[in-house]
Amino acid sequence: MLILMCDEHNASMMGCAGHPLAKTPKLDALAARGTRFVDAYTSCPICVPARASFATGRYVHDIEYWDNSIAYDGRVPSWGHRLQAAGVRVESVGKLHYRLEEDPTGFDKQHIPMHITEGVGMIQLSIRKQFPDFVAPPRKRSAIAEAASVGESEYTQYDRRVADIAAQWLRDAAGAQEPWALFVSFVTPHYPLVAPKEFFDLYPIEQMPDPTYGPDTGYQPHPWLADLLAGGAPNPQDQRKALAAYLGLVSFMDALVGRVLAALDEAGLRESTRILYTSDHGENAGKRGFWGKSNHYQEAVAIPMIVAGEGVPAGKRSATPVSLVDAYPTVLDAVGLSADADDVPGHSLFDLANKDDDRERMTFSEYHAAGSPSASYMLRKGRLKFIYYVRFAPELFDLEADPEESTNLAARPEYAETVKQLEAELRDIVDPEKEDRRANEAQRLLIESKGGPEQVMANLPTKKLYTPVPNGLIS
Repeated sequence: MLILMCDEHNASMMGCAGHPLAKTPKLDALAARGTRFVDAYTSCPICVPARASFATGRYVHDIEYWDNSIAYDGRVPSWGHRLQAAGVRVESVGKLHYRLEEDPTGFDKQHIPMHITEGVGMIQLSIRKQFPDFVAPPRKRSAIAEAASVGESEYTQYDRRVADIAAQWLRDAAGAQEPWALFVSFVTPHYPLVAPKEFFDLYPIEQMPDPTYGPDTGYQPHPWLADLLAGGAPNPQDQRKALAAYLGLVSFMDALVGRVLAALDEAGLRESTRILYTSDHGENAGKRGFWGKSNHYQEAVAIPMIVAGEGVPAGKRSATPVSLVDAYPTVLDAVGLSADADDVPGHSLFDLANKDDDRERMTFSEYHAAGSPSASYMLRKGRLKFIYYVRFAPELFDLEADPEESTNLAARPEYAETVKQLEAELRDIVDPEKEDRRANEAQRLLIESKGGPEQVMANLPTKKLYTPVPNGLIS
């Protein structure tokens, strides 16, 4: 089993997804020989909780890894643990974004792993509304776009090393008779938006389109988004440069995926290996005026999901909704194990790929992290997407008639019964208000353990705030 994951890949930005600009020939080829799920979702639109859910096959409120400072530590069993118990060799290369390398997270070996900084991460982002007398300095979301440029970053250098090590691992595995699982995880196209020149140049800045619901479009954001949108949108030139850099990083990451898949073929392992490609979450890419993730609109919550290998229909576009929790039973299935006794909500993607599309299959996502005034929850069922905000009015979109999510149907009288039914189905999965309180309390206790919000903000690191590569790896 070969698992390929990247960070922050907007699901629409692939050639095989019909994007008019994105150049992703390696992922397109993978989709052509396998099945692409066109309605795939993260279980949380921010890195650390999404990766904990991916590892365990469980929803965030079930495992209590709420935000980017409360990372997976092996406390909840992962698919890696199941594989180890069955005697399957399981290793990782690249970004895990778990707590510490020393934690028992289900890998026989971690190659150049990237985890949250010092087991704590960006703790300041756990400060939400738990401290009503504390006023946090505003975050400037446009800074992501303003910093876009041509060149190499720590992340692009790191990802090259990830591809090198993964390719060599696969070459060394040639002829192996025992089953194995390799998790290869890239950071790009996550910001900083610094793209190597050969990839940046694929996307002329002057040809980049303006964002949907950008400045001066008259778009009125939902009140829940107020803190996320604070600081203003980037100016049009910075937005175009940022989009060129982001697409460049998507193409850069695609090329690295291609190198890993080429090594698999060179080792003679293609016919005996099943493959899963996905991302931890999406990227707003300037839509609605900001960069990053942290909401339940399609640009942030939708993810790419491709499976290939023996028994997988070739060239299929499956319309069955799926999510990251389906990865757990998928990995087990690939090596001949079953998740039936594990009481997880997901289902093997290899099995789903071989079934007729089930448009009514429900997918669920939640968010309790940075910049949010309260919890947000999403249900996707059929053509409808329902977003429930604690203490705010909900949203309802018909994604077939309105793929850009421009018209909220939730307040219309003719949809009242639909909203009521979807909220009831949501409450069958989660108690929204209860889990909102539990997340805020866990975050409050974490902040107080570090001296309170003022102390946390006074002791922020002065170096770059994004997760650094492992010490000494990049000169």
